[in-house]
Amino acid sequence: MINRTIFFGVGALLVAGIGLFAWSGSTADAESGVTPSDVDLTAGEDLYADYCAACHGANLEGQENWRSPGDDGRLPAPPHDETGHTWHHGDQLLFRYTKLGGTAVMAAQGVEFDSGMPGFEDQLSDQEIWNILGYIKSTWPERIQEVQAARSVGETRQEGN
Repeated sequence: MINRTIFFGVGALLVAGIGLFAWSGSTADAESGVTPSDVDLTAGEDLYADYCAACHGANLEGQENWRSPGDDGRLPAPPHDETGHTWHHGDQLLFRYTKLGGTAVMAAQGVEFDSGMPGFEDQLSDQEIWNILGYIKSTWPERIQEVQAARSVGETRQEGN
C-alpha cells in the first residue's frame, strides 16, 4: 500500500510543477521567467553554502531518506544534484519556491502542504536567488540542463510570455 503522506507529497509536487504561477519576480528576466544571463555562479555557490547546504547538503546531496516523511510528517530536503527532482521543475517554480517557501507556493494553488522549505524573500534578493539557482543548475550534466531548460521555456509559453 502506498504511504498516504508520500502519495500526497508527490501529488502536491506534481500540482506545483504543472500549475501555472503568476510571475512576480523583479529581476531583469522577469518577462521571460528563466534564469537571467547575468547570474554569478561564484556568488551563487557561496550563497548556497550559507543558506542551503545545511539542509540540502554541501554537495547538493540532500538529506537521507528524502522521499519518506520524517517523524514530523515533512519530507526531508531533497538533493539538488541530478539524483533529485529539482531539475524536473522550470525556473519560475524553482524561483518562487525559494523566494516564498513551499507552503506559500502550494497555498497559492489551493493545496494545503506542510513543506519544510522556508521562504527566503526577507533574506535574499531576487538576484541572489537566481545566483543560487544558477549555481545549482551549473552542476548538472549537460543533458539534464537541456531538459530543465526546455521545461522552463514550456512554463513561460504556457503563461503566454
